[in-house]
Amino acid sequence: MPLLIEPVVPAGRMSGMPQPVLTVPAEDGPAGPTAAREPTADGSAPRGELALRPWRADDAPALALAYQDPAIQRWHARSMDEAEAADWIRQRARRWSAETGADWAVTAGQALVARIGLRTVDLTEGHAEVAYWTLPVARGHGVAGRALRRLTRWCGAEVGLHRLELLHAVENTASCRVAEKSGYRYEGTLRQAVPHADGFHDMHLHAHLGTDPI
Repeated sequence: MPLLIEPVVPAGRMSGMPQPVLTVPAEDGPAGPTAAREPTADGSAPRGELALRPWRADDAPALALAYQDPAIQRWHARSMDEAEAADWIRQRARRWSAETGADWAVTAGQALVARIGLRTVDLTEGHAEVAYWTLPVARGHGVAGRALRRLTRWCGAEVGLHRLELLHAVENTASCRVAEKSGYRYEGTLRQAVPHADGFHDMHLHAHLGTDPI
C-alpha cells in the first residue's frame, strides 16, 4: 500500500555521507574559554572542547569499562565485556548504514567521557529517540547537556528530523535535568514502560521539535 505522505527525510540522507565528527566549543570561564583537556586525577571533568565522534574498534576496552559503572548498569540495564563491546561497536556502524540508528563516543582530549546516540531513527516519519550516559568523571559538569544540544542541532539542521524523543526512568532525576536544560519538554509519564534489573520503571517522556529553541 503506497504512502499518502512524502517521507519527512529522504532515504539516504544519513547513509549517503560518512558519520560526522561533531565538535562542541569550550565553555567560557572566568578567564575566558577553557582549553580542551582530559579529566584530572582529582575527578574534575573537562569544560573545554568536546568531540562527538564515531566509535572505533580500539574503544572496546574503554567501553567495556564504562559498563562496569553501577549507574550506567542501573539505567541502561546491561553490562558488557571487551568482546561484547567490540561487537556493539560493529553494530553501530551497521545501524548507521541502515539508517536505523547512530551513536557517538564523546571525548575530551583523548579521553572517553560520555556516549550519546539515536537509539532509533525513522526517516519516513522524521523522528528519532535520543539516549546518552556519562562517566563518573564527567557528571555534574554539563557534559551530557552540551553533547545533547550539539546532537539536537545536527539532527535538525543537517538531517532534517522533525521530532526527537528522550525517555528516562522517573527516578533518574539527573537525566531529567539534562533534558529540560537542553530544551526537551516534558510531555508525560509512561507507566511501567521499560524493564530494568529491579522491575518495570515508569518513564518520563521528553521531546524536542525542530521548531523548538535549543
